[in-house]
Amino acid sequence: MSAPTQTQQTPAGQQQQAAPVALRQIRGIVKQVMSGDSIIVRGQPKGGPPPEKQVNLSNITAPKLARRGNPNVPDSVATNDEPYAWQAREFLRKKLIGREVFFTIEYAPSNERCYGSVYLGKDASGENVAATLIAEGLAEVRRVGIRADNTEHSRLLELEDQAKAAGKGKWDEAGREVSVREVKWSIENPRNFVDSFRGKPVNAVIEHVRDGCTMRAFLLPSYHHVTFMLSGIKCPMFRRDPEDPKKENAEPYAAEAKFFVETRLLQRDVQLVLEGVSNQNILLATALHPNGNITELLLKEGFARCVDWSITSYSQGPAKLRTLERAAKERGARIWKDWTPKDSGIDEKEKEFSGKVIQIVNADAIAVKSANGTIKTVHLSSIRPPRLDDCAFLKEKKMPKPEKNEQGGRPRPLYDIPYMFEAREFLRKKLIGKKVQVNVDYKKPEQAATDTLPAFPERLCATVTSGGVNIADALVSKGLAKVVRHRQDDDSRSAHYDALLAAEQRAIKSAKGVNSKKDIPIHRVADVSGEVSKAKAFLPFLQRAGRSEAVVEYVFGGSRLKLYLPKETCLITFLLAGIECPRGARNGPGGVMKADPYSEEALSLTKDMCMHREVIVEVETIDRAGNFIGWMFVEGCNVSLELVTRGLSKVHFTAQRSKYFQALSEAEEKCKTARTGVWSDYEEPVEVQVVEESERKTQYKTVGITEVTPQLHMYCQVLDASAKLDQLTDKMRSMLISDPPLPGAYQPRRGGFCLSRFTADDQWYRARIEKVESLDKVHVAYIDYGNKEVLPASRLSDLPAEFNTQALYPQAHEFALAFCNVPEDEDYRYDAFQLLCELTANSKFLLNNEYTDAGVEHVTLLRQDDRLDVGKKLVSEGLCTVSKRREKRLSKMVGEYVEEQNKAKKAHLNLWRYGDISADDASEFGYQR
Repeated sequence: MSAPTQTQQTPAGQQQQAAPVALRQIRGIVKQVMSGDSIIVRGQPKGGPPPEKQVNLSNITAPKLARRGNPNVPDSVATNDEPYAWQAREFLRKKLIGREVFFTIEYAPSNERCYGSVYLGKDASGENVAATLIAEGLAEVRRVGIRADNTEHSRLLELEDQAKAAGKGKWDEAGREVSVREVKWSIENPRNFVDSFRGKPVNAVIEHVRDGCTMRAFLLPSYHHVTFMLSGIKCPMFRRDPEDPKKENAEPYAAEAKFFVETRLLQRDVQLVLEGVSNQNILLATALHPNGNITELLLKEGFARCVDWSITSYSQGPAKLRTLERAAKERGARIWKDWTPKDSGIDEKEKEFSGKVIQIVNADAIAVKSANGTIKTVHLSSIRPPRLDDCAFLKEKKMPKPEKNEQGGRPRPLYDIPYMFEAREFLRKKLIGKKVQVNVDYKKPEQAATDTLPAFPERLCATVTSGGVNIADALVSKGLAKVVRHRQDDDSRSAHYDALLAAEQRAIKSAKGVNSKKDIPIHRVADVSGEVSKAKAFLPFLQRAGRSEAVVEYVFGGSRLKLYLPKETCLITFLLAGIECPRGARNGPGGVMKADPYSEEALSLTKDMCMHREVIVEVETIDRAGNFIGWMFVEGCNVSLELVTRGLSKVHFTAQRSKYFQALSEAEEKCKTARTGVWSDYEEPVEVQVVEESERKTQYKTVGITEVTPQLHMYCQVLDASAKLDQLTDKMRSMLISDPPLPGAYQPRRGGFCLSRFTADDQWYRARIEKVESLDKVHVAYIDYGNKEVLPASRLSDLPAEFNTQALYPQAHEFALAFCNVPEDEDYRYDAFQLLCELTANSKFLLNNEYTDAGVEHVTLLRQDDRLDVGKKLVSEGLCTVSKRREKRLSKMVGEYVEEQNKAKKAHLNLWRYGDISADDASEFGYQR
């Protein structure tokens, strides 16, 4: 076979000037068969990547294969196979792929492409591939541009004539139609397509290797052309250069991984197990070759890493993949050469413990009390509670996120986020009071606050099991939690992370919980805590109900709890009746008040008994703050009695009228005798004879009235301390002028002290927050003046330590008028209020404390300039009645007030306009003296 001359026609039949090419003989391995007359041969490597050359078989032409239309080229359309094109390609593929060949180059248009003769084996004595194709009728001999002395061409013509005579291959007219494939270049619904195979292996031929884990293949015998990724792994990739889109940048080991796969799978017969679809509609599959599973081989050799988003699709289970990856990491194979294990920071003794669940902190966190009494908050590893963005129903309806709940306040996550309440209830019913096994997976370090995220303390994340059930897995499988997507290099994750991912996929497929597109559960829960008017309206219902079922939402102290009443769908603050429990640290008029002894022990006992338990309550009454008071039973146990029995509470005098008084008294006496708990320092009282004072004492203070309430209470400032208040206020305002507070930075909390800008004069004053409805409605009371108003949080600021209540005690003192009963009639009460405002305006007064009733000091108030008794004036005008006081020392003063009252009666003033209203205070009207 001679080399072509300069004027010889190319195999395409066109005249072309070509430089003489010396006859070259090359050996190589067939990498790929492009068509029936074109192959790619990989040469033997010499220190670098193996050279590749496309070899077109000289003197023959094979039928052309079908081509896919290029979407990036206008007017590009798909073409069909020419008859026997696929059979020709397949004949060469099965004969040549992976085998050594010898070829001679006769003509080379470029370094990568040439024309020549190809022989099986190490030299030209092997089988001539072109001759075999002609003999099988899968190609025809080229007749243009051939020299007359080309003996090889004559031999090919003879073989072609023989094939024609025998009706082989393309010369078989009867088989021409059935020899053309119906190629399906695209799949309309990839998910349904994958499901149709039901996980059964399908025969395929790998057509192209994009990188180590992404390939294209023809499925047989359907001829679907599919692009797929290997399930569960990711290899280093080739990425487009952003500056030059035609150029690709290879990640480390990307070329090696691609070569590893090409040499084993390219144009090999494999079986694909179709397992899923990626977000880009690329199929997920496992390629099975008779010699092994390429997914596992890539991991073993360090060419790939496990990926969470597709590992659950791997049909043979993710555990083996994780094991192979871990072994490659430990060996430092290839992509893991710089990998070093991270220290979890968990002591071996802390990695595993057991305990009783005493609280459901959140939909993904619980409080566990171990045998030694230690309480640890444990977060379930690798999951998080539901969010609004997770709800499939809201996504489908394109509903906006609620900025306020139905009551107009800020959203309450437990009730306003779909399925958050269901998640909490699942944990409560399954775990509260139960023993669990905790296996710590990792610790999440403390996180400082940022502009967008709040601060988080260190969190202990663990796998929690109860009765052999993984609680996180159970939550996720019911659609009541979502799996956290960790970074690929983040090993801090659940030990059962793959099982969690699989559970999430099952929940999505079965449309459970947040994945459901049906109507979401709605919880319209009314919070009547601290709402006096609502509590009063609700009280009769609970009293008539007798015993009511409730769930303890939170325990504030030993005798103070927050309850959820499922039947009434409301939240109430509940106080245990009949006992006086030690109180914890709290805000008081003078700042933070210290906790009472044994308050922590009482709180711990009540939490252990009641927290998140289903209880029975008997409501008796409410207090002035709208808190319900009554008896609580947990599994038949009276909580009040249990606290008294443990010496963690005293019996309150109000218990005398209850049927539990005897049991409470007996338990208290036992604790006194044993000196238990709050009675540890108890000493028997020494009987002291009390001699009642017979003379009224006077110790007048000069005061100014700053505020009067419709209940005829007054707020006064002692004038001796007014100079100190003025000095503190001036200093405070000067500081705020030089360093003004940032609007909106202050977060108001009920009971906290703050600075408030008064609406009337736009000046800053010290205040205390009484109630927070929303950031636009914050109820504040000015502690130095007694007046109140409702303001937005933007007009509030933090109270610096140098101006707090320890620096100067609140100057507004609340008093009531001694010996005066406030009128029950609203009109007369308003008239009394108006007169009191007139009498106390712009004057100084002498104040004397007479007695204390219901926690409020009752005083007599004399105007300094004319010694007018303000209370006596209200009585003389018939706007107040005289209260009955039995103290001997006050009998003379009471007599004077009664004398003024009698004068008002005779004159029929105001209350006495229609006669003697005290006539109803007779025995026949039920009055008892």
